[in-house]
Amino acid sequence: MSTLKFSEERLMKVLLAPQISEKATFVAEKNEQVIFRVATDATKPEVKAAVEMMFKVTVDSVQIANVKGKQKRFGRFMGRRNDWKKAYVCLTPGQEINFAVGEQG
Repeated sequence: MSTLKFSEERLMKVLLAPQISEKATFVAEKNEQVIFRVATDATKPEVKAAVEMMFKVTVDSVQIANVKGKQKRFGRFMGRRNDWKKAYVCLTPGQEINFAVGEQG
């Protein structure tokens, strides 16, 4: 595990939320990847270490994309949403992260 380089406190702040959308579920099924919304200053090694620490899985690779915030109108003023960062986390074959919360089977 590569969690020795980073403090546990920092790793807890790197992952903000799983990105759950149609595209994200399609990517998850096809490529065995999971998409996370991450801190804007997060690096690939930090994301890898955070996912391995939190979910007890082995991460194969990480791709990161910067997402530009959308232009939005607030009455007669134009505003802008914040930019954010998302990470495509590729898990080693056979591993998965299950986000099912509160579902009874």
